[in-house]
Amino acid sequence: MKLTKERIVDAGMATYAEVGYHGLSMRQVAERLGAHAGSLYYHVRNKNDLLTMMADRVCRQAYDAGTAALTALPPESTWQDEIEAQATALRRVIGEHAGGAILLAESPKMLSPGAMSIMERLLRTLLKAGVPIDHRIVAADTLLSHVTGFVLQEQATFETPAVTQETYADLLTRFPHVFEEAPRLSQDEKFRHSVRLLCTAVEALIKR
Repeated sequence: MKLTKERIVDAGMATYAEVGYHGLSMRQVAERLGAHAGSLYYHVRNKNDLLTMMADRVCRQAYDAGTAALTALPPESTWQDEIEAQATALRRVIGEHAGGAILLAESPKMLSPGAMSIMERLLRTLLKAGVPIDHRIVAADTLLSHVTGFVLQEQATFETPAVTQETYADLLTRFPHVFEEAPRLSQDEKFRHSVRLLCTAVEALIKR
């Protein structure tokens, strides 16, 4: 079957899901396609270029998911509702890809139409909300960084060590607020609440 950029990105995503960001190599992608590594370079310049294309694909999917989420909102929705809809869609799509958060966070800092589309729409939402121009880009970047960081924690693969009753009692004594005030929320509830907290901070900029 003829090699195309789409097929190479497909193979890159599948390989990435198995070996991760730093383990990915053009040789592995070529082997998955049944091709020689050298033949990939007619379509993709190098590994960084491939990672950028993979990240762009995820961002495009997230943009489309955000469009659907915004379309589903009722007419009386607020700008906070629109922010939450976009953030929730982005979190879901990133989470659907193994290592998706690392891919977006560590991919080479190159211009990505997909990522720029997400940022552009978020900036339009903040503009409509009345956020001053001096704060819009920082607010949008903070919101997007929060989503990526949240999913990064969700996709962490390390194992939580076993805690005995004695150890737990000791930790509870030393760090009472950490344990007693920890929110009893699901991940979805925690995410929604965190996005709303950020929106409250942004709203303060509008009022000021």
